[in-house]
Amino acid sequence: MAADPAFAHVDWSKLPVPEDDGAARHLTGAKLANVALPSTGGGAIDLATLPGRTVLFIYPMTGTPGVALPDGWDAIPGARGCTPHACAFRDLYADLCNAGASAVFGLSTQTLPEQQATVERLHLPFPLLSDASLDLARAMALPTMEVDGKAMIKRMALIIDSGVVAHVVYPVFPPDRNAGDVLAWLEASPQ
Repeated sequence: MAADPAFAHVDWSKLPVPEDDGAARHLTGAKLANVALPSTGGGAIDLATLPGRTVLFIYPMTGTPGVALPDGWDAIPGARGCTPHACAFRDLYADLCNAGASAVFGLSTQTLPEQQATVERLHLPFPLLSDASLDLARAMALPTMEVDGKAMIKRMALIIDSGVVAHVVYPVFPPDRNAGDVLAWLEASPQ
């Protein structure tokens, strides 16, 4: 189940730390927009309609073994680390569910085929959602960045209670610790 070592093992001390630019402050308490997102699990998921507590971790893009990352990727605060981010949620998936998560999803602006390859390569037990058209990002004014002419959503995690954002983790650094932080919040804040 290990990910490609080149992508999974990162020396976080050599990467720039993202600063809180305030771009996610409006999200806590916000009602999620009704946007149906293509899912690697099949069909489309409208997060706003899901009952219970949903964990949504958002990342710019996962790397693909054998394919170079965008130029300057490591110099962008918060960009590097999507594979370790996803693997941490994979490794804590059962714990997250036991702590009250009804569902766990990952989300990026990558296409569904790119995300399906990630699910298979990393053996993820949860679906990834595609916001390639930026519909959810625009509707919720999620913080984005542009890399090589492509808009990507900045890394964050949302805990959503029946369509309302209950908690936001932003910025996220280092990415491989985000799942543990989310788990700690779930355990301290039962529904």
